[in-house]
Order: sequence, then C-alpha cells, then structure tokens
Amino acid sequence: MDFKNSVPDRIRDLKQTIGEERAVSALSGGVDSSACTVLAHRAIGDNLKSIFIDDGLMREGEPQQVQKIFADLGIKVDIVDAADEFFAALAGKIDPEEKRKAFRDTFYSVFGREVRNSDARFLIQGTIAADILETTGGVKTQHNILEQIGIDPEAGYGFKVVEPIKDLFKPGVREVAAAVDLPEEIHQRMPFPGPGLATRVVGEVTPERVARVRRATTIVEQEILHLKPFQAFAVLLSDQATGVEEGRRKFGDIVIVRSVESQDALTAEASQVPWEVLQKIAHRIVTEIPEVVRVAYEITPKPPATIEYI
Repeated sequence: MDFKNSVPDRIRDLKQTIGEERAVSALSGGVDSSACTVLAHRAIGDNLKSIFIDDGLMREGEPQQVQKIFADLGIKVDIVDAADEFFAALAGKIDPEEKRKAFRDTFYSVFGREVRNSDARFLIQGTIAADILETTGGVKTQHNILEQIGIDPEAGYGFKVVEPIKDLFKPGVREVAAAVDLPEEIHQRMPFPGPGLATRVVGEVTPERVARVRRATTIVEQEILHLKPFQAFAVLLSDQATGVEEGRRKFGDIVIVRSVESQDALTAEASQVPWEVLQKIAHRIVTEIPEVVRVAYEITPKPPATIEYI
C-alpha cells in the first residue's frame, strides 16, 4: 500500500464523517496523534480544537515542546493540566491492568469534559492497528481502545471517536506523518505509550517515582538516540536493593534499561547496545538520581515479554 497517497482519502473521510461539526484532537506529541491532528486540521480547519492533556506522566518538557512544534505548523494547541486527576486515579494501584484501566477512564473523562466545553461531538485520536490487535487479543489493554471491546464512548463519555489511521502499523503512520509535513523529530520519534511513564513504574505510580523514571528515561534517550533503536527507555522497579555509599550500606531503587528493535511493535528483539554506552548510562543514572543504587540492561525479546513493562 502507498501510505503517502492515502492522505487525500483520509482527509476526505474526515470531512465526510465530521461535516460542519466541531471536533477535539487528542494530541500527545507522538507520531500517531500528531499525524491525526494534522489530517484533521486539513479536513476541518478552525472547527478542530487540539488539546494536549498534561497528565503528569510525560517526558521532560514535553507539553511545551509539542505546543511549539505545532505552533510552527499553524496549529494552536491548548495544554490542560490534569496531573492531579491522573495521580489520584492511579493512587494505591499495583496491578498493571488496573493501572491501565484507571488511566483510560481518567483520560476519557478529562477529554469528555473538554469535548463538551468545546461544543464538539467528535474526539479524534491516534489509534493504530497494533493497539487494536493487542487489546482484542488479550495481551494488554491499550488506553485508546473502546468500541473494539464493547465500550460505547458516546454513552459513556459523551462523544464519538474518530480514528483516521487505525488500519496502519507504525511504519505506515510514519509515512503518512512525513507526507503531511510533520518534522522529522515527530515522524521518526520513538514510540511513547499512551499512559506515559505510568507504564514504566512497576508498583504504585506517585509523582516522586515518576520524577525518577522521567529523569532516567531522559538519560537513556540522550545516550542511545544515536543508535536509532525502535524504542529505548528506563523502568523503575517496585523493590529496592542494597548499595554502598561512603562505605556504608544503603537501600535504593533499581532501574532497568530497555532498548529494542522492531518494525510493527508486535515482535521485538533487544538492541545490541555497546558496552561503553551502557556503562555511561548506568554511571549517569546513579550519579544524577541518588535514590538509585542499581542499573540493569534487559535483553528479553517480545514475545515472551512485552516491550513496555506495564
């Protein structure tokens, strides 16, 4: 399939679906939601309101960075601070599936409010084929899957969902994103999960624990980006381990470094990261995040593991 040449058809389909109504785009800054936002903007222009929900689970400086990128494209992005709502929903939850469902319910509750406040009837989101396959196949619940698992978004949240690229896997999405003139920093961006850093905190998700894994993820991305993996990040485990500080025993956090190669996110192999790169990452993490005493590199493929931990 020629994904680039499918752009006019996708824009036409959006025009036909939305008509003269207003719509809200759920923009996260990833390639999926970014492509959908530009497609929708070309389809309905000023009848689109683009919203970035700051859930407190994003990477360093992400809301402002995304806002600037889209401003340069002539698309205004409103940032909605909902971090307290998300942390309240995740408080006390340990089970991975419960955490994903809590995120999903909060995500759509917040967007439902924004859709109603905007007098819109439609929510445009970047669901892709892999999201649907993994959720309907029982691998894990992707936060952006509703109708495919029997949830009526109009009855539950007050809007209709439009998914312009749900037939595409990641390579096709990247081609569409490039075709609508998104910058390379977006269309070649590493995948980032919808529930954000909550998927990289094993155990309870708190602002303090998210802050640690956010910093660790920044370090991993800075040191591995030149190797161009499909995805690379850090994970904070729930247990602690023994370390040594100034000759004395110290209990601290354990961080896992994960880097994988993949085409469609359905299968993946661990990246063969040079030893000196891993050493530098470990040194920076334990130095810049004093709560961490151990860093390990994970090499499990998918399957049997998933790429993300939660």
